[in-house]
Amino acid sequence: MADHSDCPSASGDSLLPVELHAWMLMLAATGAVEQELRSVVKDRLDVSHDEFLVLCLLAADPGQALRMTRIAELLGRPKTRLTYQIACLQHTGLVTRRSVCGDKRGVEVALTEKARNLLKEASGVLAETVKEALTRFMGPSQRQAMCALMPDFIGEPAAEHVRRTFPARTPS
Repeated sequence: MADHSDCPSASGDSLLPVELHAWMLMLAATGAVEQELRSVVKDRLDVSHDEFLVLCLLAADPGQALRMTRIAELLGRPKTRLTYQIACLQHTGLVTRRSVCGDKRGVEVALTEKARNLLKEASGVLAETVKEALTRFMGPSQRQAMCALMPDFIGEPAAEHVRRTFPARTPS
């Protein structure tokens, strides 16, 4: 992957408004993370990237089921494509699917214990993959902003770089 740590920041000379430029940087960073995660997800969880996203949604509240329509809405996916992904996850024993009481068309999906254990085992490697991809992609100021969202974002080499670039101010 290319080193994007010197990504241009929005300046007064840019044709793009600051918000659009920030959005483009965010899309690029997200793409970099997804590219790195694909192989790790396949290797560790033996699922596709899209199936992994479904597992992540369900893992956000592991004791609860989500309706298929809600999952499709959150992922921005057509329900027909999601039905196939859920069937694959169900076939491998990672999710359960059941009808919603009182709604003959509604279907809820939940994680199985197997999926919970698999996600727990892989979570450290997955988190490290995300941090490394973002560290390679973002410049110091973007990494500093990301630290507010992900407290453990900065690894040692990046942390030292940020400390040198943005030294702590001492009260005068």
